[in-house]
Amino acid sequence: MDAKPFDKTKLPSRHVTEGPDRAPHRSYYYAMGLTEEEIHQPFVGVVSCWNEAAPCNIALMRQAQSAKAGVKEARGTPREFCTITVTDGIAMGHQGMKSSLISRDVIADSIELTMRGHCYDAMVGLAGCDKSLPGMMMSMLRLNVPSVFMYGGSILPGKFKGKDVTVVDVFEGVGQHSAGKMSDEDLHELECVACPSAGSCGGQFTANTMACVSEAIGLALPSSSGAPAPYESRDEYAAASGRQVMSLVQQGIRPRDIVTLKSLQNAATVVAATGGSTNAALHLPAMAHEIGIDFDLFDVAEIFKKTPYIADLKPGGKYVAKDMYEAGGVPMLMKTLYEGGFIHGDCMTVTGKTIAENLEHVTFNPEQDVIYPVSNPITPTGGVVGLKGSLAPEGGIVKVAGMKVLQFEGPARCFDSEEEAFAAVENKQIQEGDVIIIRYEGPKGGPGMREMLSTTAALYGQGLGEKVALITDGRFSGGTRGFCIGHVGPEAAEGGPIGLLEDGDIIKIDAINGTLDVALSEDELAARREKWQPRKTDYQSGTLWKFAQQVGPARKGAVTHPGGKAEVVCYADI
Repeated sequence: MDAKPFDKTKLPSRHVTEGPDRAPHRSYYYAMGLTEEEIHQPFVGVVSCWNEAAPCNIALMRQAQSAKAGVKEARGTPREFCTITVTDGIAMGHQGMKSSLISRDVIADSIELTMRGHCYDAMVGLAGCDKSLPGMMMSMLRLNVPSVFMYGGSILPGKFKGKDVTVVDVFEGVGQHSAGKMSDEDLHELECVACPSAGSCGGQFTANTMACVSEAIGLALPSSSGAPAPYESRDEYAAASGRQVMSLVQQGIRPRDIVTLKSLQNAATVVAATGGSTNAALHLPAMAHEIGIDFDLFDVAEIFKKTPYIADLKPGGKYVAKDMYEAGGVPMLMKTLYEGGFIHGDCMTVTGKTIAENLEHVTFNPEQDVIYPVSNPITPTGGVVGLKGSLAPEGGIVKVAGMKVLQFEGPARCFDSEEEAFAAVENKQIQEGDVIIIRYEGPKGGPGMREMLSTTAALYGQGLGEKVALITDGRFSGGTRGFCIGHVGPEAAEGGPIGLLEDGDIIKIDAINGTLDVALSEDELAARREKWQPRKTDYQSGTLWKFAQQVGPARKGAVTHPGGKAEVVCYADI
């Protein structure tokens, strides 16, 4: 970057630093030790989701200091702040999980308010836990100031009886323990060794899926998502992100120059190719919504349908994020997808170059078996499939990576909450061939659209993983495996077909042809709909109530405001 001075006449921070009438504002900055030169430089918000809630976030403050150093080096003035996270691994399996998805929007909102309130000109965002990644990127798109995203890095794999393990193995261990297949001593040893470092869950669960998205969509520096959290190279990426955001300010490159329909398609392609989390089908539409692009569950599913599955990652495969990074990372994955015609190469990125330019010197490493070439995929179509039918007129989604059985038919076992279903699993009341229905767990009905990892992991631990199916208007963890269908819409709380089911109704699932049906006539469904009554949740005040009033359908990302189409003035242009 050249030494050309920054022109603040069009930057938001001019409203708090320039002219005689801003003397009171400048006095606050002098109070914090800033020099006159620093006050008149561009202000860069360096936001992290640091907290002591979980290992996912514990390394973020360290990396934020490196990002601030990079901003300073490139003649910017960093202003650090933190936002919240809700950690799914700890929120899982109880009422706390109702807070998880809601936190995504609170994260985006809180960043927006901090940036707006203090008129920051640019942003570097560091995130760890699942919802903090899309929440952070949503705020970047909403504000549209020059921004660089950076993932805090994955946890190192644990070792149990000579095998690599993740926290999902502990969740499944609970099921094995309840089935008498794991001793108290082994379960205790497993919980003590599964999570040996800072960092987010190591498999291709939601955090690592959305970290791959950050590179594929162009908001993160190439390779920055791959190194585990303890690696010192993360600090180098953070410093580079700080320097690069100042280059973007100089060049006038903003997030909406980077994130387009084509780049959203690239992101969906990478999710499918890695057998990533079904939650991406919720977060990509939400990100698109911020900038007024129509890109819903069915658009995502179309990409999934034609994308080869080429990365052998947990939970469906063998490897964790660290292995993929060492094999060649997201750039190598994208290079083989690009050469196969699955990636748009002309999309701009935060490097100031296009995807194609970034990939120009990337070569495929044949001495590894984590990432397969597109000419020899694990399976010819993606690891995630969209479904639609009489049980899901507004769609549903299932991860099929690593699954052998892609069609299923059986009688419904209906539960009106996750707790009811989990109790039935724990008490061994589920039979082989059952289709477990967990409803009233959607965005409105939960409220909050809980993940169901405790229940699905317990089923797997009992050996029923692919011998039953599970359908919900809630969500699944990226760590879920087995025939588990989420995001079913319309949700039960809205009178959707899932809320009309009765025990014994025959459910037909076809992940090959993308259908999800119940063997009931339209007349029978209509008759049941006449008798159906909406339910009131226990959450009639506070944040959960507020979310339930505002939230839209899962198909469109479960968003809570009108989005880019209704925008009158973009923050970056104030």
